[in-house]
Amino acid sequence: MSQTVRSLQHPNWTPTSWQQRVALQQPHYEDAAELNQAVSELAHLPPLVTSWEVLALKQALAEAQEGKRFLLQGGDCAESFADCASPIISNRLKVLLQMSLVLVHGLKQPVLRVGRFAGQYAKPRSADTETRDGVTLPSFRGDVVNGPEFTAEARRPDPRRLIRAHAHSALTMNFVRALIDGGFADLHHPEYWDLAWVEHSPLAAEYRRMVAGIGDSLRFMETLAGPVASFSRVDFFTSHEALLLHYEQAITRQVPRHQGWFNLSTHFPWIGMRTAALDGAHVEYFRGIRNPIAVKVGPSVKPDQLLPLIDALNPDDEPGRLTLIHRMGHAQIANALPPLLDAVKREGRRVLWVADPMHGNTESTSNGFKTRRFDNIRSELDQAFDIHAAAGTHLGGVHLELTGEDVTECMGGARDLSEADLQRAYKSMVDPRLNYEQSLELAMLIVRKSNRVV
Repeated sequence: MSQTVRSLQHPNWTPTSWQQRVALQQPHYEDAAELNQAVSELAHLPPLVTSWEVLALKQALAEAQEGKRFLLQGGDCAESFADCASPIISNRLKVLLQMSLVLVHGLKQPVLRVGRFAGQYAKPRSADTETRDGVTLPSFRGDVVNGPEFTAEARRPDPRRLIRAHAHSALTMNFVRALIDGGFADLHHPEYWDLAWVEHSPLAAEYRRMVAGIGDSLRFMETLAGPVASFSRVDFFTSHEALLLHYEQAITRQVPRHQGWFNLSTHFPWIGMRTAALDGAHVEYFRGIRNPIAVKVGPSVKPDQLLPLIDALNPDDEPGRLTLIHRMGHAQIANALPPLLDAVKREGRRVLWVADPMHGNTESTSNGFKTRRFDNIRSELDQAFDIHAAAGTHLGGVHLELTGEDVTECMGGARDLSEADLQRAYKSMVDPRLNYEQSLELAMLIVRKSNRVV
C-alpha cells in the first residue's frame, strides 16, 4: 500500500476523534441531549457540496501553487440568517465576479473564485462573555450559535441553530448555483453584474472601459474560432472557517468510489489563528478530511511552530492540499513573514501562500466603531508582493472581507471615507468589510502591483 493511500485512510481517525482533544472557541451548550439531537439530525441531512467539486477545487489550487491561477477568496466576515435574501446574495456574487474580471484582465491568467459564504455563520471571540451595565452574558458567536441582542434568551447557545445554519447555507448555495447555471456569470454579459448604487463611483469609467475591452476581445476570438463554451459560465466555490466542530463533524461523510472522509458542508474549510494549536481539536479534525484546507497565520507564529503544523496537515506534500493565509498587519509583516517564507521554502514544502490584509489591520475609532483603513490594507498587500518577490516565493491569492452592499465600514478608498462617514451605513455585526468601490479599487491595485513586481 502506498504512502498516499495510507494517509488518505488515516488509521485511528474518525470525524469524532477531535473530541479527545482540547477544543477552543466552542459554545457552552447547557443541554447535552439537545445538542446530540441536533447533531444527529444534521448527520441525516443532505450534504451542501459534492466530493467531485471538492476534488476539482483541490486540482485548481494545485495549479495556483504553480503560479498558473490566482485565488480570489472573499465575502462576509460573518453571515447572518437575515441576510439570506436574493438581493444580498446576488450583490455579493456580483462584486466577486467584477473583481475577478479585473484580475483576469490584468493578470492574464485564470482566477479561482471562492466565496466566504454558505456557512460563514460562526465567529471566534476574544472572550466567552460580555458585560454591559453590570450584566454579564455569553458573547455573540454568530447566528449559528446565538443572537446578537443583549438578552439572556438571545445569548443562550441554541443547538437548533445548527439546523437553521444548514438550511440557510443550502438556500444560499441553491440560489448561487441557479444564478451561475442560468448565465448570471456569463462573460459575454458582464454588464449584468453592475450594482445600481455605484453609477457615480470614481472607478466606474475605468471599469467600463475594461469590460468593453474584454467584450471586444471575446467577440474577436469567437469570430475566429466559434463560440467558446467555457466563457458562458464560471466555476465558483464556497469556504468558511470550520469553527464549530459538532457542525462540521455531522456533515463529514464517506462517499462511493473515493477513499477517506470529505467535509461536505463546504469546498474549502479553514482553521483560524485562534484554533491552530498543533495538539488541538481543530488540527485533529482537519488532518483527517480530504478537502483542500487553509490555515490563518498571524505575526506571532514562528517557523518551529509552522513546520510541524504543515507536517500534521499535509504529511505527503499533496498538491493543492494546504493553503497558508498570512494576516500580519501592515506594521508587522516586514518582520514576521520573511522567516516563515524562508523556512517553508528551505524544507521544500508545497503550499499556496495567500495574503489576508484585513484581519491584522483592525482598529477602533474615537466614536466607538471597529474599522480598517484602506491605506493600511493596501500597504500590507503591497509589502506582501514585495516580500514574496524578495524571498523567491509566489503570492498566489488574496483573502478579503467584503460586501456588495453600500456600507461605510472601512475608512479611505475611492471616496475617502472618514471616521464621521462610518455611522452612515455601518451594518456589520462583527468585523468591518470593504464595500463595492473599495473592493474593486483593491482589485485594480493588485493588478498594478503584481505587474510591477513581475
